[in-house]
Amino acid sequence: MEKYAVFVPKLVSAEESLRPGHRACLGCGQAVAMRQAGKALGRDVILINAAGCMSVFSAVAPHTSWSVPWLHTLFENTGAVVSGVDAALKVLAEKGRRTDKPVTVVGLAGDGGTMDIGLQALSGALERGHDFLYLCFDNEAYMNTGIQRSSATPYGARTTTSPVNRKSAGQFSWKKNMPLIVADHNIPYVATACPSYPFDLLEKVKKGARTAGPAYIHIFSVCPTGWGSPPDLTIRLGRLAVETGTFPLYEVEQGSYKLNVDTTPLRPVSDYLSVQSRFHHLSEEAVRLIQDRVNQEYAKLKEKSETPRISPPTASHSTPLCGSSPH
Repeated sequence: MEKYAVFVPKLVSAEESLRPGHRACLGCGQAVAMRQAGKALGRDVILINAAGCMSVFSAVAPHTSWSVPWLHTLFENTGAVVSGVDAALKVLAEKGRRTDKPVTVVGLAGDGGTMDIGLQALSGALERGHDFLYLCFDNEAYMNTGIQRSSATPYGARTTTSPVNRKSAGQFSWKKNMPLIVADHNIPYVATACPSYPFDLLEKVKKGARTAGPAYIHIFSVCPTGWGSPPDLTIRLGRLAVETGTFPLYEVEQGSYKLNVDTTPLRPVSDYLSVQSRFHHLSEEAVRLIQDRVNQEYAKLKEKSETPRISPPTASHSTPLCGSSPH
């Protein structure tokens, strides 16, 4: 068999930024996504990781699963720390103390550390135009602290703080559209990704790393523990999320939207919801409500993707104060 090995293309690097032996739960979509992202980023990176699932399962002192430079920071200040690291690298370069190859500064956080607790610091970093890539691993709740709801928790989902009983029917609000919020900061690159579509994720991470200025990728991260889904169906569940339009894959480059995977006609959302025990209590009426919402949001996204921009966005400064050089 060895004589045929030369004909097998090398599609993905064999190097691992996140090494085996970490403590992620069985079927953790976040671990799969980070392994893929690490292969796209390479070794010339500095990772800044907010408190959350990934920091807990990857680096419990005195052990670590990281083979690249990695900093652990607080829930709320990933945006501030990536800003500081970016500024420090620029100062070192100006003083002639950096002669090595460019380094990509990467922020890592979950939905809670991004969309709730860390939103202010991230918004500031985006607005200032710092040069970094931010990866949000969205598992739709505060999973490592006991499965509490976040603003990323889908409507109707059961969590410990949005329970199902006579007075509560699960999560009461619709999921915050974080990629849209980030895109409204007029940064160069925003995308959504899912590890069930690995080559799409790899290319988006590479593109985000190459982008001059801030780039943001929102990554769908199945959590079997918090969602009540079978661990061996993590990849399939990610595909169902895309096929039903629950988590569409798209990019926003310089303000222009592009739908990467168009699954029209959409599969029924019930195909996606039925695999997760957090939705088993939903009535037919609630499922129809969710279906209508998904249809509406997907139609809006398609319209944005099919409408060409009249003119490219203009910078607020003729010479950017930050993020003027590529990663």
